[in-house]
Amino acid sequence: MINGKKVVVVMPAYNAEKTLESTYNEIPFNLVDEVIVVDDCSSDRTAEVAQGLGIKHVIRHKINKGYGGNQKTCYNKALELKADIVVMLHPDYQYTPKLLPSMLYVIANDLFPVVLGSRILGKGAIKGGMPLYKYAFNRMLTFFQNVVISQKLSEYHTGYRAFSAEVLKKINYHTNSDNFVFDNQMLAQIFYAGYEIAEITCPTKYFTEASSINFKNSSIYGFGVIKTSLQYRLQKWKLAKFKIFETQK
Repeated sequence: MINGKKVVVVMPAYNAEKTLESTYNEIPFNLVDEVIVVDDCSSDRTAEVAQGLGIKHVIRHKINKGYGGNQKTCYNKALELKADIVVMLHPDYQYTPKLLPSMLYVIANDLFPVVLGSRILGKGAIKGGMPLYKYAFNRMLTFFQNVVISQKLSEYHTGYRAFSAEVLKKINYHTNSDNFVFDNQMLAQIFYAGYEIAEITCPTKYFTEASSINFKNSSIYGFGVIKTSLQYRLQKWKLAKFKIFETQK
């Protein structure tokens, strides 16, 4: 715990047997109380590796529910365990768990309710192996969103995120997509609910075993991001109403 607040790390996993142990071993367990691994019907031994590491909460989907569907299970379980702070850490070892203390202390000390690990702050994205087309895609989409949503994030597309339980209880993440645009919808929901988001520079690591969406799925994601941003603006202007911006009851 930090400041008496229970910390739960959630790991949405898919075919992560080669990288799960390396990621898990870097988690600072002097601060983290519980770890949840949700295996989204992997074709490898992800669930068995997680159990072998002694992870108490291992959930396996019998059918693949998608990246967003996986996260819904993660957050539902974390809230069921009475978490005060929830961190999403990808088990593919692309994001270092060594940043967890910094991210956690920001929330535990009530500075910000949400923290993102940004790959774009600083100059590490390309140096860390981010493909050039992904970097360009990231910058263009982020610029568009900052203009439309009227915010100033360095990027909206990182998968390294920490939330206070209050935020997860308020936004209606259950209405979001089960695919990759889920992440972006969450940030739009958080801003719409009036919360602020902090960012911390995060080293970038791209390698063979690290998960990555292909060009086709990246394009689908991009259109989803544009749609989400426009929905946000239309609802802010009271020209339309969208279910994703309804708060949980």
